[in-house]
Amino acid sequence: MNKTALRALLKERRELIDPEAHGLSRPTGRGRRARGLAQQQVDELTCRAVDTYNRLETGRYPNPPADYLRQIGRLFGLNEREWVMLCRYAGIGDPPGPLTPSSGLEVPGAWQEAVDGIGHMAYVSDASWNVLAHNRHFAEMYPGGRAPANTMRWMLFDESAREQNLIDWHTLWAPPVLPQLRAALAARPEDVTLRQIEREVRADTFLGPLWEAGGAHLHPDGVERPLRHALLGPGHVTICAAQPLTAPGSRLIIMLFRSGPEKSHARAPMLRATP
Repeated sequence: MNKTALRALLKERRELIDPEAHGLSRPTGRGRRARGLAQQQVDELTCRAVDTYNRLETGRYPNPPADYLRQIGRLFGLNEREWVMLCRYAGIGDPPGPLTPSSGLEVPGAWQEAVDGIGHMAYVSDASWNVLAHNRHFAEMYPGGRAPANTMRWMLFDESAREQNLIDWHTLWAPPVLPQLRAALAARPEDVTLRQIEREVRADTFLGPLWEAGGAHLHPDGVERPLRHALLGPGHVTICAAQPLTAPGSRLIIMLFRSGPEKSHARAPMLRATP
């Protein structure tokens, strides 16, 4: 727990909230009054016992429940970066999920220019795998030069993906992709798009049994798989994955493609700073 940082974050955001916006009156009486919500009013709005919030703001609440921190985060209007800071400062580590269901569904518009400047295939998708931005190199990978609207749905259900683009789809693509969907659902159980994809997976004669069998979550970062490029033919693609920090669950994917039968990055050494 970082008591100093926790108190500074909470106090600053609490003082920005107008009590009257929540049907409460401003404190009256003698003496200097702090701006914004009083600590007792936070307890009232979160339906908690008196002094609960004071214990949190002053660092006297070790390991506060994540659901309480989520209440505070939403009441104080924190963004996703501040939500991560709140959880870390309070001593529970990274948050168990996004602050609000809508988080992870949009990224700053500058990401389009960013991916346009990448010389490899690159795209940004939201937490539901909807493509938000991509460059021309990414579009050229697909028949007709048209990128899919949702990459998870394309990888799992598109006929051209199964039969042409994703080489050895049944063994090298589908089995490791499904755990990514399962992990996303664990973090975002109310996501409508992800739930619909799950229903379609369960109904699929090949994917359904794989889904029921489970499987460990394999993040694609650094993975190399065989791929047939619509223009460049068969080869291997190495996936580099990262996340825009303002949108938890979203992803930046850069795909390094090399034509031919040989793998290109499987033996590349790990990068590490020299002491």
